Formats: sequence, structure tokens, C-alpha cells
Amino acid sequence: MSNFTTEYNLFFWAMVTLCSLVALGIAVCLIFFAVRYRRRRDNELPPQIRVNLAAETTWIVIPLVLFMGMFAYGAKLYFDLELPPANALEIYVVGKQWMWKVQHPEGAREINELHVPVGQRIKLTMTSQDVIHSFFIPDFRVKQDVLPNRYTTLWFEAKTPGRYHLFCAEYCGTKHSGMIGWVYAMEPGHYQQWLEQGAAEGSLASTGEKYFHQFACANCHHFDGHGPCPDLQGLYGREVRIADGTSVSGPTTVIADESYIREKILNPKAKTVEGFKAGLMPTFEGQLSEDQVIALIAYIKSIGPPPGGELTTSSGTVPQGYASQPSITGPGATSINGTEPSQR
Repeated sequence: MSNFTTEYNLFFWAMVTLCSLVALGIAVCLIFFAVRYRRRRDNELPPQIRVNLAAETTWIVIPLVLFMGMFAYGAKLYFDLELPPANALEIYVVGKQWMWKVQHPEGAREINELHVPVGQRIKLTMTSQDVIHSFFIPDFRVKQDVLPNRYTTLWFEAKTPGRYHLFCAEYCGTKHSGMIGWVYAMEPGHYQQWLEQGAAEGSLASTGEKYFHQFACANCHHFDGHGPCPDLQGLYGREVRIADGTSVSGPTTVIADESYIREKILNPKAKTVEGFKAGLMPTFEGQLSEDQVIALIAYIKSIGPPPGGELTTSSGTVPQGYASQPSITGPGATSINGTEPSQR
């Protein structure tokens, strides 16, 4: 069971009860009116009632209040599910015909299994390598579509240790029914022991650092801020100022989140950072797998501010991700932490 199980069960049964009572009330009224106001003689003409303000107000106001109340309750649950907390443990998931590939930040990898600690909030950052999938844990009452070429997120907190079914809830091909697995909710101590047994190759960020040098990213992205391409230190969570004419939708700034970093790796011409020359960075589309892209993102996040942490800027100390942080641009922009800014 998860933190959403009780609330979603309550919401479901409240909806069932409300709809059943409304349907029952309509049925009772229908039968009552059919009997009470039936025609008794062939020439009988009933009196014409033009207005009954009390009746009209009753059948408009009462259903409106009931169903708008359920809408507000459902909206509250939806926003709770769609807004992951800042202190959640982030795990990456890649959907592929026909399996789930899971990567933990400590380096452990799984296929069709997901091990999580009980009592800790878990954020899943997910993408698909081919077609649309849907990550569904029925016992946790959570489900999210997993789409190609973008990231979606899902979060939960397991409350009870145990083994829970994992399904793909979107038809994804001939072996869709076999794209199943298990979620193992473990006591924190047991989870830590499991992690230590499965992270022999190092953390996900350290793997990303290897790819960063293997694919010659360090040749242009210098950490001293003087390279031909932006310095990536402190990039994650910052505002990035985009050069005119390179953003299809037109915003002058974007937040450097997972989706932005992924786009810059696979399609660097999509959004050119202001102050840097367009076309310098080659595309890695078709050269990197989704697993490798995730590792690179994990490395870039590791050399930036910690999730939910604070950043010291020229205007003071502000929480990460707030719009009051300085935008990242090329050489000549406002300095950050007393040093000449780099990119991003």
C-alpha cells in the first residue's frame, strides 16, 4: 500500500455512493411521477404549471454542490499526484518493448522489478525507448503514461513492506500482456543492503561522467566558463536565456530540467543559449541510448545544486528553481557567486 491508497479508495467509494444515490433518486421520482400523475380518463387534461421556483432551484443547486465538491476533491488528489515533493528519492525508468528498465542513483539496475524503501518518497522519472507505455502499480493507486522523446514523472510513498504487481496499462504491441513485473517495498535497512549488492559499477552519476568524457563533451563544456560551449556546473534547475529565433514556442527563458538537458543532447539546435554560437554542438541522436542519456543527466545534476537546496546569487540566497534566480547566458552576463558566469 502507498500514501495514495486510502485517499483514492475513499474517493472511489464516495463517487460510487453519490452516483448510486442520484441514480436511485431519479428512479424513485420517475416511478412516483408515473404512478401519481398518470392519466386516469381519456379526456383528462392536467393543470398547466408554468413555474415552480423551489423545485427548479432544488434540482439545480443540490447536484451542483455535490458534484462540484467531488470535482474539487478529485482535483486536489490529482495535483497531489502530479507534483512530486522536492526531497523524493529519484529513480529512472525506461519503457521498452517489452520490459521495464530501472536505474537507481546509486548504480543498481533492474529489469521488470523495482525495489523501494518503505516510508520514503519515491519519484520516478520515466521515458520510452520506442512506443507509448503506461507504468501502473494497482495496489499503490498510481499510473502514468510513459512517452517517447520526453520525460514524465510519478511519485509515491510505500507504506507497507511486500511485493506488488507492476503492469503496462497501454497496449504497446504483440507482447504487451507480458510487460509485467514486481515492486518490492522493503524496510530501509534491507533496502540499503540490497543496494550495496547491486551497484558494483558505481553510481549513475559516475557512469554519466564516464560518458561525458567518452563522447568528448568535456572538450567544449569547460568547467572554468571559458569554453566555446556553456559550462554545465550549476546548470540544473536554473533559468536559461534562449537566443532570439531558436525557440519554436517563443519563450525567452526556460528552466534547465531533465527534458531541457535531454533535448540539448539529442537536438542541440532546438534552443541556442544566448551568447553562444549556434551549431557548434553535434547531435547525439541515434548514438546514445535512453540509458546513456539518463546517466549523462544524472551527472549534470550531480555537479549542480542539490535538489531542493539553496543557491547563493548576486541578489541573495534563494531556493533552487525560483524565478528570482539569475538567468544563465553567455559571457558578459551578471556574475554568480562573485565569479564570471558561464553558460548554460
